Amino acid sequence: MTTPAQTTPMALHDAARAYATAPAVADGAVRLDWTQLLAAVQEVARALIARGVHAGDRVAMWAPNTHHWVVAALAAHYCGAALVPLNTRYVADEAADVLARVDAKALFIAGTFLGRDRLAELRAAAPDLVIETVVVIPVEPETSVDVDAHVLNWAQLAGIAETVSADEARKRAESVDPEDISDILFTSGTTGRSKGTLVAHRQALSVVRAWAECTTLTQADRYLVVSPFFHNFGYKAGILACLVTGAALVPQAVFDVPATMRLVSTEQITVLPGPPTIYQTILDYPERDRFDLRTLRVAVTGAATVPVVLVERMRAELEFAVVITGYGLSEAAGFGTMCRADDDAATIANTCGRPIAGFELRLSEAGEVLLRGPNVMLGYLDDPESTAETIDADGWLHTGDIGTLDERGYLKITDRLKDMYISGGFNVYPAEVEQALARLDGVAESAVIGVPDTRMGEVGKAYVVRKPDAELTEDQVLAHATTVLANFKVPRFVEFRDQLPYSAAGKVLKRQLREEK
Repeated sequence: MTTPAQTTPMALHDAARAYATAPAVADGAVRLDWTQLLAAVQEVARALIARGVHAGDRVAMWAPNTHHWVVAALAAHYCGAALVPLNTRYVADEAADVLARVDAKALFIAGTFLGRDRLAELRAAAPDLVIETVVVIPVEPETSVDVDAHVLNWAQLAGIAETVSADEARKRAESVDPEDISDILFTSGTTGRSKGTLVAHRQALSVVRAWAECTTLTQADRYLVVSPFFHNFGYKAGILACLVTGAALVPQAVFDVPATMRLVSTEQITVLPGPPTIYQTILDYPERDRFDLRTLRVAVTGAATVPVVLVERMRAELEFAVVITGYGLSEAAGFGTMCRADDDAATIANTCGRPIAGFELRLSEAGEVLLRGPNVMLGYLDDPESTAETIDADGWLHTGDIGTLDERGYLKITDRLKDMYISGGFNVYPAEVEQALARLDGVAESAVIGVPDTRMGEVGKAYVVRKPDAELTEDQVLAHATTVLANFKVPRFVEFRDQLPYSAAGKVLKRQLREEK
């Protein structure tokens, strides 16, 4: 049996050979088969090499889901660089911090999109940040930018690529080692400082192959990727899953219910993963019957509480043959456990499944979920102390989540050691929000928790103690948070308190705040 490719450049070559003229990417008018996708990736990789990107450098992406993201990400890998996806909801200060910490040699950035000019924002927030190559992606057709020595339009890459031969690019691709870093995804820590998780090529491909096997993904599938590419769910379980199976990828830049259902109909979508809110919104859409959703076959969800009735409705009303939930974290290359296609609705809703991709799973005496195996991250970027705190001497990854295991070895997450909550599928770390609120004049202290929300799963609620004589309002708190935090991190509610509940050890009793709800 032939060993599957252990780097994404070689996996791309394998896909081009195996699937050739079968559809690879469908993004509006842009249609690429697997041979054409390889050629497009090679062209952008040649341009990056021409611009001085070397093996081991970091290439960042700050843009929504389009075919450009797919091509640029695979091109970064093709020339031996590590990919650094940036959350599209970041404000410029957050993006600048990550770009500086990874010493990004190139950045692919969206042009004007949904009223935001990210390049202008970045220049204003970090005027001293120098990135040798910035490529502006024309997400909206009218996008134009003043080019200079560092800033290029996407259309210029073809000309720049002409100075580097295809042979040179291929040699670079073939030199990529399975142990080389494929990606650095940033996940906020409980201290409020984000951490970059280092994952190797072999790990990224290993977890994705296991995910694809559980979801029954095949070359015959057409996969609508609504989950953002900057997230493991969009990048690994999306782009890389299609790469290793030959499934056709259809990116959607912004989730919009009628637009999503229209794409399902026109593109004959079979696979539609996402957080529970996506399916709930589709099911509750009053004009759902206007759209032909009969091709839908596979749904993969998680990242929030999943009601049993939702699973039952997805199977009965949307006619999904496969509905699966799972559990993962960036420190485990984005994955960990998954249910299986033949599990019943109660199992899918109430558990996260059992380990995949060679992971071992056990619970500590305190009930903390521990994972061990070949796909635990290599470590945190430039942070050996946090790495040692998270991965113990025996190789067990301490997830910070509390869970239980049933007699089948299926995991159920019951609580979080780290107070993190999940809003619309995105992790929110209260310490980061609290640090942001602390910078607002008039705030003496604050505590942030997640509270239930029908649409988002959970949203933030901030308990704020004002400084003496401060006349701080809820609107002022929210306005400040909006300027310094990505939208999904901004609390939706603010409650002022004379004091917060504290333990004898001096820690805020967040459990008490949660129990008040």
